[in-house]
Amino acid sequence: QLQLVESGGGVVQPGESLRLSCAADGELLLYYAIAWFRQAPGKEREGLSCISSNGDIGNYSDSVNGRFTISKNDNDNTAQLVMNNLKSEDTAVYYCAAVDTGYRTSRCPDRASSYTFWGQGTQVTVSS
Repeated sequence: QLQLVESGGGVVQPGESLRLSCAADGELLLYYAIAWFRQAPGKEREGLSCISSNGDIGNYSDSVNGRFTISKNDNDNTAQLVMNNLKSEDTAVYYCAAVDTGYRTSRCPDRASSYTFWGQGTQVTVSS
């Protein structure tokens, strides 16, 4: 069974950057689409972007487009989210999620309900 563990969160000032990592254990990401979501207190979960099992990248949410970049490394079975020019409104718990979409396909679901496996989340706080 696939297990996901996020890391890399922390407290930063506006304008700074963070790199989140999602380590996958138990299955190869070559069979899974990976997405990043976030949830701020009192707000609904927001999908940020996804990357398919063959490496195709889906659309970014408008709130992060141009600032965040999703990627994955099949050699070490990890996915990453690089976040630049962070703003206070980026403060949230960030989650990676995965769904089996088959070996090296271009499927990249955008709904949270499509994802089967979730990490525990990592807190990102942007504050001056």
